[in-house]
Amino acid sequence: MSAPILTLTDVGKRFGSIQALSDITFEVLENELLVVLGPTGAGKTTLLRTIAGLENPDKGHLTLYNKDITASTPAQRDVALVFQNFSLYPNKTVRENLAFPLRAPGRNFTEDEIGKQVNETAQILHITTLLDRPANRLSGGEMQRVAIGRAIVRRPQLFLMDEPLTNLDAKLRETLRVEIIRLQRDLRTPMIYVTHDQTEALSMADRIVVLSEGRILQTGSPKEIYSHPKTPDIARQLGYPPINLIQVHSTNGHWQTQFGTSIMPAETNQRKATLGIRPEVISTQGGRTPAQIKGVEDMGPATILLVTWAGEHIRILVSGESKYKPGDEIYPATSPSDILIWQTQ
Repeated sequence: MSAPILTLTDVGKRFGSIQALSDITFEVLENELLVVLGPTGAGKTTLLRTIAGLENPDKGHLTLYNKDITASTPAQRDVALVFQNFSLYPNKTVRENLAFPLRAPGRNFTEDEIGKQVNETAQILHITTLLDRPANRLSGGEMQRVAIGRAIVRRPQLFLMDEPLTNLDAKLRETLRVEIIRLQRDLRTPMIYVTHDQTEALSMADRIVVLSEGRILQTGSPKEIYSHPKTPDIARQLGYPPINLIQVHSTNGHWQTQFGTSIMPAETNQRKATLGIRPEVISTQGGRTPAQIKGVEDMGPATILLVTWAGEHIRILVSGESKYKPGDEIYPATSPSDILIWQTQ
């Protein structure tokens, strides 16, 4: 495993009565793309602003490349933060926007050096043809490319990205998502990317930090978080269609639904639990309890079946070539090894 370049230890931040961050502890490894996933209000932006030095933590400390930066200014930290609202000077050209960070006090670049770095950055981001265009004449995707360019032009020690694709349409988000991954790999600069979008988290991350109400719920690879979520709340954040959650109780050695349907053996003394079943691991035939299809959602290559089964409402993901229709009877089945169990009592 590569060495950590950034370490947060027991970091806390409060705004009045609101605890924005609570005991935040994690590491960012060398050359790693770490995604922080969480809903609105989870504390994602506060976390990035604290790492960047725009907010001071109330407790804990931060270390960057073995140097304590807890009390360092943003300039001393040499990290670059990209916001979701582009943050460009609208009346300046793309070239002037890219050059601006290189002219900051203390940089001491010559005009030739500035021009060279601006041109190299424009080539990396495929915006050389835009260099002399005013920022207020750019499309949303072009503006975000320039905003990312402003971050990378000075080659910082760490990239911080605060939901940079949120304001773009779906197709453009997908394109830029791929380009950000390529950019991070080519520059070999570690990156913290925060998002509420599970698709971005699963497709981009080397590791994911799941954040909720200012607390870290789980850290791991995308596969670990998806396959072995520690809680139902974490399981809900990843996967589409969302995971099926069923409340069960233990009776005569089996987990049973509230309506008495036996699902699987209960190898525990616990009386109650929540079972999690991903829609893609459920087959439509082979079970003992009939179910009725209430709705069919065509997703093109896949189809989502909305099903009433054993008194529960569940979703099943099947091939887009399936010919199921509302009213059809099926017999859902899944392997016990594909069922997640969270004991609740």
